[in-house]
Amino acid sequence: MNGFLLLDKPAGPSSHTLVQAVRRQCRIRRIGHAGTLDPMASGLMVLALGPATRLIEYLMAQDKTYEASLQLGATTDTQDSSGVLLQQRPVPADLTLERLQALAATLVGAISQVPPMYSALKRDGVPLYRLARRGEEVERPPRQVRIESFEVLALVGDRVDIRVRCSKGTYIRTLCHDFGEQLGCGACMSALRRTASGAFSVGDAVTLDRLDPARLPLLTALQALAHLPRFSLVPAAQLRLTNGVAPALADLQPQDALPADAGPWLLTDPAGTKLLALVEPDLPAELDGTPVEPSLRLLKVFPDGL
Repeated sequence: MNGFLLLDKPAGPSSHTLVQAVRRQCRIRRIGHAGTLDPMASGLMVLALGPATRLIEYLMAQDKTYEASLQLGATTDTQDSSGVLLQQRPVPADLTLERLQALAATLVGAISQVPPMYSALKRDGVPLYRLARRGEEVERPPRQVRIESFEVLALVGDRVDIRVRCSKGTYIRTLCHDFGEQLGCGACMSALRRTASGAFSVGDAVTLDRLDPARLPLLTALQALAHLPRFSLVPAAQLRLTNGVAPALADLQPQDALPADAGPWLLTDPAGTKLLALVEPDLPAELDGTPVEPSLRLLKVFPDGL
């Protein structure tokens, strides 16, 4: 069993619990995922099964899209509605959808976030959430994340519904908390659903109760990594690759499509049906003042193809 499975996680169980359930149901040991979801969150999880687990890192860096609700006027220790209420403040009576949308627009682009104490980040090897449960709070350096889009969809009473597309590592509950602070009344996240990860959509995902191990809707490695530049190898280069010899740029087809970016690139068999390797080009160099053609460095090799 090998490939990628799009799973629609329900709110309640942890991501680890879902992975364990798929492992038992499909009777497969080797399984991983490209991004966790908190227990209260629902939505898309991209699971890798079998040898495809070696490719997870190339999916985790993709942008994520979320739909969330936040409760105005309430601040909690976890920054979501599952936490202990720390403060309650009145919500401005003149608050309008237009004002919320204007504020959301100021948060698009590169922003700085202080990770919440209730998170899986570690301090001296100990997850922050364990320290938080002991009543401890430690300094967390701010991290740069990127908000690609921030839409305010509705204002219903003291509840605000939003849609956010953001970079890896963004805490939506922290975004909700900071949004409330800028309004002056505070806020906490009350619901969260991941609707997309890169090109993958939750609309194409399957729920655990509808999972049929005999007919898993698996994506191939080439389908899952379609966002990366892709080239086929000439037959002689494929043979050399099975012996651990990296191909040269001249071994890639089509030659007129070689990108200028630093990779990674996908290399397939001559027919373009199997993934054989991921490579990145070494930067152009000189040897004794003479320009040397860039070489390719092997990142992952699959001699039998994926």
